[in-house]
Amino acid sequence: MQKLDGKTFNVVQDNIEKLKQLFPEVFTENKIDFEKLMLTLGEHVEKEKERYEFTWNGKTKAIQLAQKQTTGTLRPCKEESVNWDKTKNLYIEGDNLEVLRVLQNSYRNKVKMIYIDPPYNTGKDFVYKDDFHDNIKSYKERLRENMKSNPETNGRFHTDWLNMMYPRLKIARNLLREDGVIFISIDDNEVANLRKVCDEIFGESNFVGQLPTVMNLKGNNDQYGFAGTHEYTLVYTKRKESTILGFLPVDQEGMKEWQKDEFGYYKKGANLKATGVNAPRHKRPNLFFPVYIDENLNLSLQRKSKTDVEVFPITDNKEMSWRWSKEKFINEPHNIIVTKNGDEYSIYKKTRPQQGDTPSQKPKSLFYKPEYSSGNGTNQIKSLFGEKVFSNPKPLELIKDFIRIGIGAEKEGIVLDFYGGSATTAHAVFELNRESDGNDIRFIIVQLPEELDLEDADQKVAADYLNKINKPLNISEISKQRIRLAGKSIIDESKKEKFISEIDIGFKVFKLDDTNLKVWDENTGDVERNLLDLIDPVKEGRTQEDVVYEILLKYGIDLTVPIEETKVADKVVYSVGMGYLLICLERDLTLEHIEEIAKQKPARVVFYDEGFKDDTVRINAQQILKRYGVEDIRVI
Repeated sequence: MQKLDGKTFNVVQDNIEKLKQLFPEVFTENKIDFEKLMLTLGEHVEKEKERYEFTWNGKTKAIQLAQKQTTGTLRPCKEESVNWDKTKNLYIEGDNLEVLRVLQNSYRNKVKMIYIDPPYNTGKDFVYKDDFHDNIKSYKERLRENMKSNPETNGRFHTDWLNMMYPRLKIARNLLREDGVIFISIDDNEVANLRKVCDEIFGESNFVGQLPTVMNLKGNNDQYGFAGTHEYTLVYTKRKESTILGFLPVDQEGMKEWQKDEFGYYKKGANLKATGVNAPRHKRPNLFFPVYIDENLNLSLQRKSKTDVEVFPITDNKEMSWRWSKEKFINEPHNIIVTKNGDEYSIYKKTRPQQGDTPSQKPKSLFYKPEYSSGNGTNQIKSLFGEKVFSNPKPLELIKDFIRIGIGAEKEGIVLDFYGGSATTAHAVFELNRESDGNDIRFIIVQLPEELDLEDADQKVAADYLNKINKPLNISEISKQRIRLAGKSIIDESKKEKFISEIDIGFKVFKLDDTNLKVWDENTGDVERNLLDLIDPVKEGRTQEDVVYEILLKYGIDLTVPIEETKVADKVVYSVGMGYLLICLERDLTLEHIEEIAKQKPARVVFYDEGFKDDTVRINAQQILKRYGVEDIRVI
């Protein structure tokens, strides 16, 4: 039986294995020979002492933080969740660096899109101070203290911000699918530094755009020199060659030029008479031929009636050519528009939607709509809560458009936001799923339970609201409540009962904590650990369900898979993924118990290492399970 590893994904070891596959010759006794590696890479090795690089105090530690493993876990919180048994959405409360680490096994290469709105480092933002040795412990200590901002008078103002962002973005990239994309909101304070960090982490070749995002067309007159109208949105892919970005819907004004036939939407496209330097007949002689148009403006390549009009590609008395071949004219008569003006005939192609069945357009690099106004974000909060409980929330339509672009034509996938804030991302996912029954977008929101600042007017309003509903006074509670209210609003607005039942407006709440098992606790000494294991491997106050979800995380299983608590031979067994994995955390297991569990024929099974009645049972259990086809047997 193999012991289940209590740590998260080992990034360093994974990189070493990849290097072994690419350059096996550079390994000597399982160590990397850097001289051989440099020889292998040849002229592509930078040898100059003076070179282009972006660095700051603490960068090495930031890189190490991104590589560090953790034994942390996420504990389920059903009482704060909505539709726990059915939802595929996650809300995770905790320090986002540690949460990103914990998610590595289950969600590595699984996330289609990331959107984050991190602290802009304006001097008033809270900037996370990470602890290399025990970030969960330091996270808990920070919750007991007042959150501290990063003032501009701090000598390492930019350094502290970079040390916060680097490891989070580095781990976040690991979670993205090969066709994944990340959108990051930022302003002038750190956009230059963020661009350099992202170039390093995602690669300059995967840069998509630095989009000026207009939030206030009138301008902010408080800014020096110019009335500020915009922020920026940085967009990077994980692998540009694998990624197809989505288009945006056409607005009402744009829809006026679109029509519909039996094949779907179309609008008048280019004239099929070619123009330009390559259009003359002598350059493309095969594309000079007549077409015939009848009195009903139907086109063919053969004269069918004496009244048919013969048309050649002639422009200004010059013989030119068609854009289409004869074969294309024959195969696509449904994509041709013929118009008549006096005695003149014009032939156009029908332009069809480029993505999907409905009219859409490629997003412009200047991001602006009236709906993007920051005031709209505030009004949307007020419409849900009845008052302004959050400062400067992003407008819903802006995030919806980011998701439309990031998710693309497939209209499904996981959207991660690890600076959850007011939970606009979750609300946007609900809205997009409501707009089309073909959408199946899921979210993972991560938010620190940062205490509200009662000196701040908006946060004081939020605190008064939370007091009324008996909730703790922190930003995470506002985020969760916004998701609840948004889900209720969507159901209230929807009129088709069948469609209502299909909208996932739920979310599972998990909270970051240290491991549930004493054996996996990095702070427990070996002697003490062994003694504790003999008594009870689970920490005080933790439940079997806590342990089950920790096993899912360490195994690399999605936290939203169905889990059923059943009894097999009078022992409690958790059936994960309709029997794919069985987890039995009971004591005094006999061979009869093992055989009954084996008869369920799971692909995988997990027991407590000390759960067997005696060594005989433990030794024979593996043979019994294998006899029934169970090959993956783990103990904790």
